[in-house]
Amino acid sequence: MQSSIPTQTQTLHRLLRSNSRDTRVHQLATDVVVVDEASMVDLEMMARLLASVPPSARLILLGDKDQLASVEAGAVMSQLCTGELLRAQTVTLTHSHRFDATSGIGQWAQAVNAENQNNAGAIQSLWNAAPDWLSILQTGTFEEHKGKQGPESTSPLHRVSRLQLPNAHDTKLTPALRHGWRHWLSLLNEHRPEISGQTAACTDSQANDLLKAFSEFSVLCAVREGPFGVTQLNTQIEKSLGFNPATWYVGRPIMVTRNDYALELMNGDVGICLPGPNGVLRVAFPGLSGSVRWIVPSRLDSVETVFAMTVHKSQGSEFKQVLLVVPAQDSPVLTRELIYTGLTRAREDLTIWAPRKEVLLQACSRRVLRSGGLGAG
Repeated sequence: MQSSIPTQTQTLHRLLRSNSRDTRVHQLATDVVVVDEASMVDLEMMARLLASVPPSARLILLGDKDQLASVEAGAVMSQLCTGELLRAQTVTLTHSHRFDATSGIGQWAQAVNAENQNNAGAIQSLWNAAPDWLSILQTGTFEEHKGKQGPESTSPLHRVSRLQLPNAHDTKLTPALRHGWRHWLSLLNEHRPEISGQTAACTDSQANDLLKAFSEFSVLCAVREGPFGVTQLNTQIEKSLGFNPATWYVGRPIMVTRNDYALELMNGDVGICLPGPNGVLRVAFPGLSGSVRWIVPSRLDSVETVFAMTVHKSQGSEFKQVLLVVPAQDSPVLTRELIYTGLTRAREDLTIWAPRKEVLLQACSRRVLRSGGLGAG
């Protein structure tokens, strides 16, 4: 019955008490356990989960086997879905409600995730067909290029473009970023003293609108460090948008990097720093049923600016528009799982920033090879 379905969720860490000093396995008093984004669950956590679920209960794992595996050891979801161990208990869902398979994003996802090892030809064709993002912004033909991603593309709501700036400090990047966050910036300017000349306190309703508008666009990086990594790009984006990276400022978007049970904040939660009464800065986090939770910055210990985030951190999220950044230098972390995960975070518009096309093609031909010892027997 619908009335019996829980209305709140919790992390596996909290459910299994894995952050406490108590190492005992606690049996869950439940009939059904549903785990979303199961591809992110590592081997140790999965073992703890299986030991905690009663033998009489049903365990349902939901996830994409082709996405990036967990940061910790193991590739549990992939091995469970591709091995013989649970073949009869595995159901593959093929219809995407985020984007159509014939759309530009859908075609890229299929090409990158193709089972054949030599998918470079299909990706090369899609890359050649993708318009230059800066060109269509400059000519005002942004909407006209939606859906024009090859002869089989039928959806008018999806567009894939490319960006080939040689470095992250190119001044041409600024208008592109301002376009991506144009709606958010227009709402935020009312509360920025350097723009409006005053510091207007932000209401719950305005904070919700700002949180929603900010999540319409995101910059996703393959790596944390280097010219095309999260650390440097965050600083560059802040400067491009007129913010001061050295301070807490009105509009600073932050991500929680460690669970804080006292504040009821989980790793990955995103908030925005906004003015409260008398100009006091507070960080707004989305609450339950459209509410807003306000927390003063001094209470937030483990956070980082999040104009740009790693593809790993973006798992489980979706954005209206994504700028996927592929570094200029090849790296073992650049795999087809990473590219596939990054581009499928986009709901409508995807731009791939690859200064060197060869690095992108190399990444799409490299799979993650990890073993958790599953699949035998």
